[in-house]
Amino acid sequence: MSTDSPAPRHIPVMLERCLDALAPAISTPGAVVVDATLGLGGHSEALLTRFPDVRLIAVDRDPRALELSAERLARFGDRATLVHAVYDEIPRVLDELDVPEVHGVLFDLGVSSMQLDEADRGFAYSQDAPLDMRMDQTRGISAAEVLNTYGHGDLARILKVYGEERFAGKIASAVLREREREPFTNSARLVELVRNAIPAATRRTGGNPAKRTFQALRIEVNGELEVLDRAIPGALDALAVGGRIVVMSYQSLEDRLVKQYFQAGATSTAPPGLPVIPEELQPWLKLLTRGAELATEEEIEENRRAAPVRLRVAERIRRTRR
Repeated sequence: MSTDSPAPRHIPVMLERCLDALAPAISTPGAVVVDATLGLGGHSEALLTRFPDVRLIAVDRDPRALELSAERLARFGDRATLVHAVYDEIPRVLDELDVPEVHGVLFDLGVSSMQLDEADRGFAYSQDAPLDMRMDQTRGISAAEVLNTYGHGDLARILKVYGEERFAGKIASAVLREREREPFTNSARLVELVRNAIPAATRRTGGNPAKRTFQALRIEVNGELEVLDRAIPGALDALAVGGRIVVMSYQSLEDRLVKQYFQAGATSTAPPGLPVIPEELQPWLKLLTRGAELATEEEIEENRRAAPVRLRVAERIRRTRR
């Protein structure tokens, strides 16, 4: 999730495209929009500014992000409600706020600019820092604990599945060997271990060889795919007819999961040749993007964190859901 911050170099990813995609659903008085990944509030601020009648409900699992966003969005008063929660908890949040349905939902997945830029969070492989990687540092286990306690099979699995790392087994073996000598605490040592475990020919291409390992650890520590697997259907259930959902993914595992839910909702489940299709078997989602949209070259030049983004938009077209 790439977000805005007080520093001008932090630009919300595909901001205008997100606003334009949501506009038909949230331009009417009384519309409610959920920012499922508040971060530093760049997208939320733009939504509240462009749509003066909209009510915003924004969630984030990171207490520090909520604190900074509260300052940024304070001028909007009670139009903005910020909640400390993970985005799979959106149904509970809406229920507690007595909001039966919403008209727009925005997901900007992955790690935020703030989390990448704050060295002590341990998300960035480009600078030495404690191996934490928790988006909510008040709960859960750190990346260091994963490295120091997981068995070879579990380590290799998360590196292969979550990092799509070809050399997962070799890296896992090196981790187990090195932690016997000294437990892992900081990122620089892990970066060096990965570099040494990967063949030289592979190191020469594809950027920093530790990128996939760091991605895998972050996903494991924060349970990102399991949370997303609950969050997308929960958000879709909350959408009013005519409501729209926008999801920006930054790696293929996320995008594949979003695509599966969107396509399932946009596909009839009626048997072939049925002369009349009952409403409960008809599609209840309409896909508004052909495949996944990418950031433009101009935006990538302005904001390098937009390079991997994959954006999908869908609209709820009927109440019935299978």
